[in-house]
Amino acid sequence: MPDARLSPRERLVLNAIIELYIATGEPVASQALARHFAHREGMSSATLRNVMAALGEAGLLEQPHTSAGRVPTAQAFRSYVAQIMQGRIVAENLAAGPAAGNSALSVARRDEIEESYSGVASTHEYLERTSHVLAQLSCGLGVALAGATANQVLEHIHFSRLSNGRVLAVLVTKTGAVLDRVLMLDRQMATVELETAGSYLNENFYGWPVERIRAEVARRMEQEREAYRQLLESVEELCSKGALAGDETGPAIFVEGIANLIGAERDQERLRQMMLALEAKERLVELLNAYVDGHRQEVRVVVGLDEASPAMQDLVLIGAPARLGETNVGTVAVIASTRIQYQEMIQAVSYIAHLSERILDAPIV
Repeated sequence: MPDARLSPRERLVLNAIIELYIATGEPVASQALARHFAHREGMSSATLRNVMAALGEAGLLEQPHTSAGRVPTAQAFRSYVAQIMQGRIVAENLAAGPAAGNSALSVARRDEIEESYSGVASTHEYLERTSHVLAQLSCGLGVALAGATANQVLEHIHFSRLSNGRVLAVLVTKTGAVLDRVLMLDRQMATVELETAGSYLNENFYGWPVERIRAEVARRMEQEREAYRQLLESVEELCSKGALAGDETGPAIFVEGIANLIGAERDQERLRQMMLALEAKERLVELLNAYVDGHRQEVRVVVGLDEASPAMQDLVLIGAPARLGETNVGTVAVIASTRIQYQEMIQAVSYIAHLSERILDAPIV
């Protein structure tokens, strides 16, 4: 939530400082602010210095050097983002400021994004392309994390009866992966029952993502219970016990744009530490899973990633889940400097996340 303690004037000045800092990368002095507010009455350099002092005492500005201007803190950026998410950034301030381009996506930008996905038809292609597109748009790190089984498509499944309610399920995916697991069932199933269930899945769901198969079987259970009651109950139980649980080695993750962050960082030791954190893909997976809820179709903005690594304190994560109906396809995100163009990148991440529905919802034959 935006800091409720701020007066309208203090909020206006803080937003202007943030936008000037985003635009220039330099500490903002009162003289620069005075030029910015030259068209406004009551915004003299003396007034602005007093407001800046109050913002500093509130923990929203810091002074890198004694004679330098002020720099927004992580708390200030969080307040700014909260206003954006609530639509409370004053339009006049944005239009007059140096970050006037920091607005909703233009038609041209949307067309550019959609053109980038030309020819993409699979979840794997969508996620791989997304990391590239977001790296270009943000001048930061583009990250796309596959859902647990989002990139696994059914080639063939076979069930073998073992003993005492135990069944071996062997799942072959389109990528050639062979995944097997022993299922513990609540009742005994005859061999013919297992063969019928396997044939039903192979004939009806060849080429389907395994997540969508589980959802579709549940849907058909409701619609076709009487016509195929025994068959669908067998299939549903096999699925519920993990027949289509997929690979447990971890989801695929696509990362592009590390060079963008290298060019923006001058502190070599901090850069080294940041690269170690970012190159550990397990850490990135943990980061996305911790901050982005795959069940909620909304953008999450996290300013300051020092919980993941102290070297990442000046980075921001903007991420959103990509979904296909009830299926979590994965997570798309940007990790970049806190000087990112927030409104545009929030809109871009949201737009790309929603593109998954249109790109991947083609009929499967």
